[in-house]
Amino acid sequence: MSVDCTFCDIVSGVIPTEHLASDPFGVVVADIHPQAPTHLLIIPKLHIRSLAEVTEAEWPTIGRVLGLAARAAHACGLDQSGYRTVINSGLNAGQTVDHLHIHLLAGRPMLWPPG
Repeated sequence: MSVDCTFCDIVSGVIPTEHLASDPFGVVVADIHPQAPTHLLIIPKLHIRSLAEVTEAEWPTIGRVLGLAARAAHACGLDQSGYRTVINSGLNAGQTVDHLHIHLLAGRPMLWPPG
């Protein structure tokens, strides 16, 4: 884990946050600045700065974290009505925390294009 990373601190419990779900690869928490009625963050336990920096050795972890996102959506009953998953990678994409994470948004119609 990174020495100075908010999401590493959430994963490890240094920052107390309710983990809505977890598995050996990631945790699910509610976003503190929600952009939709349901806004969850799926955070890998492994510190990876961004999707642009994922190595081939980390691909299985990313797959498992995407699976955790799907399971969280199902547990919230979102799999029928629909939801959006977003990974921001880099400053121009809106990534504000240098730890890869997935936003899961639902509970309202999503517009296209998203930006």
